[in-house]
Amino acid sequence: MLGVIGEVAEWAAGGKVAAVATVVRTWSSAPRQPGSALAVLSSGDVIGSVSGGCVEGAVYDLGQQVLTSGEPALVRYGVADDDAMAVGLTCGGTIELFVEAVSSARFPALGQLAESVRTGEAVALATLVGGRDDVGARMVIWRDRCVGGLGSARLDAAVTDDVRGMLENGVTATLHLGADGERLDEELTIFVESFLPPPRLYIFGATDFAAALAGMGKYLGYRVTVCDARPVFATAARFRDADEVVVEWPHRFLASAEVDRRTAICVLTHDPKFDVPLLEVALRGPAGYVGAMGSRRTSSDRLALLRARGLSDAELERLRGPVGLDLGARTPQETAVSIAAEIVASRWGGSGRPLADLASRIHRNPAGSGPREDSNG
Repeated sequence: MLGVIGEVAEWAAGGKVAAVATVVRTWSSAPRQPGSALAVLSSGDVIGSVSGGCVEGAVYDLGQQVLTSGEPALVRYGVADDDAMAVGLTCGGTIELFVEAVSSARFPALGQLAESVRTGEAVALATLVGGRDDVGARMVIWRDRCVGGLGSARLDAAVTDDVRGMLENGVTATLHLGADGERLDEELTIFVESFLPPPRLYIFGATDFAAALAGMGKYLGYRVTVCDARPVFATAARFRDADEVVVEWPHRFLASAEVDRRTAICVLTHDPKFDVPLLEVALRGPAGYVGAMGSRRTSSDRLALLRARGLSDAELERLRGPVGLDLGARTPQETAVSIAAEIVASRWGGSGRPLADLASRIHRNPAGSGPREDSNG
């Protein structure tokens, strides 16, 4: 639901009811990941997507039925179904959807959830989707509080503990627990959607390459910051796609910036007086990706300077330099694609090789999320 929460909350605030279909499980080459959602109003308005177009028509019709009956539904579409071709799921995958009617009366905490998503506060939604007659029971869980309930105090406590761990990693997945939260029981199926604020992309060096990468980072959903010590170059007018442009010595800015393991840091200055102190801070921090532009000779010299400052081999191994994948890029825009591709591969564990050359699964899991039940080769 979180992908359409803003619009659904507005509809509900206006006294309207929406049927929300959410992907809760996928198998094989399913086109969208768990948490993808589509919302339908009785007026016929629709937002979102659950399959990239494959089954939207069938889900739209089901949404209208749920609006009429008020009864939630758990449905599955896949190529093994008799109506697979009729609904258009020809990609070879299978998706399971939970479809429910959502209104302010049915979901009193909807406004609180939507406000947290809007402001970037980490929050998760846990919904009972199977195992009892009262499917649709839900909890909204923050790091420091929760509202709602799933049926018993013990179950709520177990779900809260598990969900907060999932929330720290931004994991969206299903939980299987007993009626009182027993972890070795699979009586109940609870779908958990986690929302974290956008990951951060810090770009150092106010260059044409930085401008291109800022646009690519924004497109990929990052909160983009461009930083350079030179005020004549570090201007908002030159970096319209950036969320902020900072004039400061890069290492000083990064030392006080918010950085976590979802953060990507790209150093595009290839000037030792900026790069070396900056990379010392970056490589000793928790960022999941650190890359630096430069020729192979520049990269080798930079490693020597960093090693002289006391960085360990393990810290230096984290540095991607020269930055980017081998795409044969020439222009700033092509180079931005190369760097963005490496960031994506690093995040999801991709090899960077052509998919046609591989026999492994296409869709990979984020760290800590468990199997996605995707066996595509």
